[in-house]
Amino acid sequence: MKQSIQYSLITLSFVTVFSCSTIESREQVWHKGNLHTHSFWSDGDDFPEMIINWYKNHDYQFIAISDHNTIANEEKWYKLSKKDLDHKVLDKYIDSFGDWVETRLDSSGTAVRLKTYDEYRGKLEDPEEFLIIPSEEVTSSFERKPIHINVTNIQDKIDPQKGNSVVEIIQKTLDLIYEQRNKLGIPMFAHINHPNFGYGVSTDDIKNLNGERFFEVYNGHPAVNNEGNEEFESTETMWDLINIHYFKQGKPLLLGIATDDSHNYHEFSEKKSNTGRGWVMVNSDELSYSSLIDAMEKGNFYASNGVYLKNITRTEKELVIEVEAKGDVNYQIIFLGYKKDSDAVVELKRVQANKASYLFKKDDLFVRATIISDEPLDFMTDSNQTKKAWIQPQLIN
Repeated sequence: MKQSIQYSLITLSFVTVFSCSTIESREQVWHKGNLHTHSFWSDGDDFPEMIINWYKNHDYQFIAISDHNTIANEEKWYKLSKKDLDHKVLDKYIDSFGDWVETRLDSSGTAVRLKTYDEYRGKLEDPEEFLIIPSEEVTSSFERKPIHINVTNIQDKIDPQKGNSVVEIIQKTLDLIYEQRNKLGIPMFAHINHPNFGYGVSTDDIKNLNGERFFEVYNGHPAVNNEGNEEFESTETMWDLINIHYFKQGKPLLLGIATDDSHNYHEFSEKKSNTGRGWVMVNSDELSYSSLIDAMEKGNFYASNGVYLKNITRTEKELVIEVEAKGDVNYQIIFLGYKKDSDAVVELKRVQANKASYLFKKDDLFVRATIISDEPLDFMTDSNQTKKAWIQPQLIN
């Protein structure tokens, strides 16, 4: 969904306190993208080009295919499995790309050469309309706890790290990412994937990191426990607890991403990891790698699994949110914040409407918002989960 809207926002930077004196309103464009996707290069069940075409045809402006521990730059032949043959993946691939497809047949079956990142980017990227961002899901573990970290706009492959704790492994990975970024002078960033997948990464783990700016507040994979349970916090609660700690430590606040973490492109059900379940909407001056990353690092984006926003306005005095309302769907706009002398993020205001504002109070330290609709998630049949959007936390003077 590419929209021209009025958007005036003083965004977060790499400081914990800012002041604003003049607010400029200017027309901006939202760019829709997914930063967590898998293909035959690791554990996805389709070819990168077919996956990219799905996103291009569903009104996305950028995609990152983030396969496990690879940046898709070597020669690889993929042997078709029985399930692949049942899904007719090769037939669909040839129908879409013809002579571009390379196959070989021997006594063990049919294999297909997977196109490298440079090849599929060269064929399918449109710099004016659709970007294909290089990515890797650096995948490791500690005592069977999964530790998965995506690197957006990575240039050189980063190997999975080993260590004596979850924190040590993540920190080593983050350090390598920043080392590569500084060495090459190319913008890139890490985000922690699905902390509640196998409950591998805890709130305390993320609290103890240095340099982590992003994590998945929502992941559409059915094995990810976004809502937590009696023992583990939801990812949204984790977000608030981590940001209280970061604020007290003088660190930049953690920003929330939504992704679909797609793996399955032929069978669609709530038990499969399908496309279109989570994304980010980035407000950037232009559609380019550097502009998108710059906007996200400034907090100039929101996360969504189905709710679209029309306007977000931040001034010295208030935060105003307007939903792009859909039919007879009802929306609640919930402002949440962390106040002086408090030990928790609390609900500040709740409005059932398509538009709402919150006037900052003197004791507000940071404020964010969650927008909840009463429209069920498209892929959930036996659940009360509905479509939402998440606004990044705003530091208040």
